[in-house]
Amino acid sequence: MKSKRIQPATGPLDATVSIPGSKSLTNRALAIAALADGTTTLSEALYSDDTELMIACLQVLGIRVETDIEGCRIVVHGCGGNIPASDGELFCGNSGTTIRFCTALCTLGKGHYTLDGNDRMRQRPIADLVGALRSTGAVIGYEGTDGFPPVTVRGGGMRGSKITMLAPPSSQYVSAILMAAPYASGDIFLEIKETISAPYLSMTARMMESFGVSVMSRISDSTTRFVVPAPQRYVASDYVIEPDASNASYFLAAPAIVGGRITVENLGTESIQGDVRFVDVLEEMGCQVTREANKTTVRGPEAPACLKGIDIDLNDMPDTAQTLAVVAMFADGPTMIRNVGSLRVKETDRLSALSNELKKLGAGVYTTEDSIEITPPQAFKPASIHTYDDHRMAMSFALAGLRIDGVAIEDPTCVNKTFPDFFDRFEAMYESRA
Repeated sequence: MKSKRIQPATGPLDATVSIPGSKSLTNRALAIAALADGTTTLSEALYSDDTELMIACLQVLGIRVETDIEGCRIVVHGCGGNIPASDGELFCGNSGTTIRFCTALCTLGKGHYTLDGNDRMRQRPIADLVGALRSTGAVIGYEGTDGFPPVTVRGGGMRGSKITMLAPPSSQYVSAILMAAPYASGDIFLEIKETISAPYLSMTARMMESFGVSVMSRISDSTTRFVVPAPQRYVASDYVIEPDASNASYFLAAPAIVGGRITVENLGTESIQGDVRFVDVLEEMGCQVTREANKTTVRGPEAPACLKGIDIDLNDMPDTAQTLAVVAMFADGPTMIRNVGSLRVKETDRLSALSNELKKLGAGVYTTEDSIEITPPQAFKPASIHTYDDHRMAMSFALAGLRIDGVAIEDPTCVNKTFPDFFDRFEAMYESRA
């Protein structure tokens, strides 16, 4: 399918939806379970391009992984911290979690490992992670351009170290080190001077603790510190993956645009994901939010004109910035999204991509290196939306089609990265319209 035409909503929404498991949680759980003692069963796990790349890389490393796609189950036979394969070539596609988590895992091996990806991955920086791992004694080299994949890792273990990272462009670098740290020869002290996506670091620490590893942390806007005492060992566990909070944002945002209400099941105040707080942003814009332990409901404003533009720092939730940018087109004034420079090194340069596609629909857009301001259109325009092989561009701009007739999403299959049946579930909202 070359493009997907979005049918506008004919009235307010009224639906309860379910969201597949979190990519972030699934890939973290896979990495932890691979190192654990014993056999781990992951329930409600996500099957998508990113998680399948992670599974394939673990299998190259000699980890036995059994999959049950229909049952959303993954069984991982842990290696007890001893990577079985003495060498391997790991293809990571454009999956940031896969290449970053596996680079750290490979330092615990005893051989020679090469990690590479597609053309876009070779443009995404990895130098901060490589430098931090080198400070633990890891031997890592670049096969092409310094600072970018492909990389080669010569296993040999991590030694106890104090690691300082100034301003890593992704929190995944930090999570990668944290998850491997229990198997270092001594304690790992990790200090980050400027932290982005801090809730993802809290999530990583909580998952590690769920598998029996102690992590001491102090997370703040200025300096974040972790201590992982070593040696420690993960203990296999039956672990249930939460629905993906980032992917839930597209459904929760829909009532802000066309009115009505949407409830997302199994995602509420008990979630360990930071992006569940995107509903706070919608509330600030004028939506009504009902928060319960295991579900969340958003009701749109009484009238479309009641949706307010806002000025907000999304450093903690950059994966929701595209959702907000599209919602902002329907507000009563400009919206400024600040402190999201990390979007420039994602699957695409998301700030540039947003600017290009929002302008097609008639919006006024101004960008800096780390911010974007959206001024709602005086008149909406139909447009074919280029997605840049970025799943979040496709899903966020589907929201625009709820109100604007003539929105088509190019290359809709790019959603396979984290949400293969997104458009089926998105269209199912129409079946329960009020």
